[in-house]
Amino acid sequence: MLERIGARRVLILAALATAVIVGAFAVTNLASSTVYYLTPSEAMARKIPTGETVRLGGLVKIGSLSMKPISFHGPNDFEFVITDGSVDIRVLGRGAIPGLLREGAGAVVEGTFAADGTFNATQVIAKHDEVYTAPTAGATPAHRTSFP
Repeated sequence: MLERIGARRVLILAALATAVIVGAFAVTNLASSTVYYLTPSEAMARKIPTGETVRLGGLVKIGSLSMKPISFHGPNDFEFVITDGSVDIRVLGRGAIPGLLREGAGAVVEGTFAADGTFNATQVIAKHDEVYTAPTAGATPAHRTSFP
């Protein structure tokens, strides 16, 4: 009987040790793939080096969003300012932008800083709120805007 209790303890301890090792391995490997972003203030405080890929999150400053088509079927050049209320960063990019991207709304951009302090975006992700309201029949949703 005593040998059976000892064997159970060893088995339980081995199972717990295995669970701890698997958990620690998962945490260390998944930590590098978590998605975080810096606010413009945090990015300026950290003095991100030129060419290092980073994500910035903030609001698209009102009056700053502009898009210039390069060709009829090709990509667009776009420009806007992302802000956290205290620091503004000019964002430049080429390609498609999300339909939900609009002035005054949240956005996350991924890319690199240039030597002059502008941010060259390779990806733009529009953030939206959790509130959904269906548009009335025949109406254009408020987030669909036209550009000059």
